[in-house]
Amino acid sequence: MLSFSQEMNNDKLQDIYTSISDSIQGNKGAWQFFVKEVQLVSFTDSTHNRMRIISPIADSNSLDDKLIKAALVANFHTALDVKYAVSEGVLWAVFIHPLKELTEHQVRDALSQVYHANINFGTTFSSTSLSFPWLGKEREEIKEAPKSKKIKI
Repeated sequence: MLSFSQEMNNDKLQDIYTSISDSIQGNKGAWQFFVKEVQLVSFTDSTHNRMRIISPIADSNSLDDKLIKAALVANFHTALDVKYAVSEGVLWAVFIHPLKELTEHQVRDALSQVYHANINFGTTFSSTSLSFPWLGKEREEIKEAPKSKKIKI
């Protein structure tokens, strides 16, 4: 089977982000946009062939240990290509990938996963309907995790 490289770049990303967002701001390589009132941010570094799509979820200082543990368990089972991470006092849904190797389908899937990881935080902690097999006790811990307070940045 032949595979052709997409050679993703900032121009293509901007077109994709514009097509799915309710509103978008920024310049090529640094965008902020909203999808159904959920804030997403994307940064690229073409020199180092990296990109990330992130979405702020909550003030990390407001999260209790049970909720943080549930997020870490979700990183293993239900967050899939997206991970929950903390930086600068904020809990984020994060997708990080080499830039050039991405296809349009993968970008759209990543956007969907970041969006769903954000809105499902505190409930199912899932980025898609797919999950890896559960270790019984961990699944119950996620079901019982308290809901968090959402923030906007």
